[in-house]
Amino acid sequence: MPVKEESQELNEMEDKSWNKKNQHEKHHKRRAQKTTSNSHFSCEQCGKSFSIKQNLEVHMRIHTGEKPFPCQQCGKNFSQKSNLNTHIRLHTGEIPYTCKQCGKGFTKKQNLVVHMNIHKVENPFSCQQCGSSFNQKGNLKVHMRIHTGEKPYTCTQCGQSFTHKNTLKSHMRTHTGEKPFKCDKCEKSFTTVLNLRYHMNSHTGEKPFICAQCGKSFTRKSGENFFKCHQCGKGFSHKTSLRFHTKSHIDGTPYTCKVCGKSFSQKGNLKAHMRLHTGEKPFACLQCDVRFTYRRDLKSHLQTHS
Repeated sequence: MPVKEESQELNEMEDKSWNKKNQHEKHHKRRAQKTTSNSHFSCEQCGKSFSIKQNLEVHMRIHTGEKPFPCQQCGKNFSQKSNLNTHIRLHTGEIPYTCKQCGKGFTKKQNLVVHMNIHKVENPFSCQQCGSSFNQKGNLKVHMRIHTGEKPYTCTQCGQSFTHKNTLKSHMRTHTGEKPFKCDKCEKSFTTVLNLRYHMNSHTGEKPFICAQCGKSFTRKSGENFFKCHQCGKGFSHKTSLRFHTKSHIDGTPYTCKVCGKSFSQKGNLKAHMRLHTGEKPFACLQCDVRFTYRRDLKSHLQTHS
C-alpha cells in the first residue's frame, strides 16, 4: 500500500475514533444535565426533590400546614385544590365513579380502584370465627370488632363508643347540630349524604323504587334501613323505631321474661314476646280465619289473598 494512502486511512480511523469519543462524552454530559434538572428543586426540610418548582411549593404545605383552599359550605380547608373538589362532592351528592359490575358509586377514583378487588378472583383475608372473606387486611381487622365487641372510637362529649370512625363522625353532628349536606335547589340541609340523595328525588320527581306486586313507584326503597344507630350501626326504616332502639343503649333492657330470661327495652315488646310461651294468636285473617302471633305476620299473609 502506498504511504500516502496508508497515512490517509490512519487519519480517517483517528477521526472516527475521536468522533465516537466526542459523542460518548456529549451523551454522558446531556444525561448528567438531565438528571440534575430532574431533581433541581429540593425541600430543605426533608430532602425530597422535584423537577418543577410548583410541585415543591405544594409539597412545602406538608411542613407549613398551609391549607389555602377552603370549602365555602362547611369551612374545612385543604392543601390542594383537587382535594377540595373531591370534598365538595360530599355536599352535592355527586358520585362520578361507578362500578360497572355492581353499580356501586364512589366520590374518589382511588376508592373505585380498591373496590374493584372485590370482583377479582379471591378475598384472601378470612375471618376464623364466621368465615367471612375480605380483599384487604384492614377490612378484616374492622370486621373482627363485631366478634370482639371492640369500640375504639369514643365520643368526648357523651362517652358513647363506636366500632367505626365514620359512625363517630356522624354521631358528633347530634351534639353540634351540623348539617353539612346542603340541597342546591332549596338550601335544605341534612346530616348524612344518603338523606340528601333521597331528598333530591323530591325535586327531580324521580321514583326509582318500584313495587313488584302493584307497580307503584317510590322515592325511597321500601324497608330500607336508612336511620342508623350511631352506637351499634343497626339500621331502621322508621325514625321512631331508631328512637326506641336508642333507649336500649341508655337505659339497658329493664323488661325481662320470667319464662326464658330474655330482656327487652320496651314493655310492649315483652308483652308480644310472651305470646310465644302462651300460644296466644290475637291477629286473625278475616278471609280464611288463620290466626297469627304477630301483626307483621298477618300483613305478610294478607298478600297471598291480593
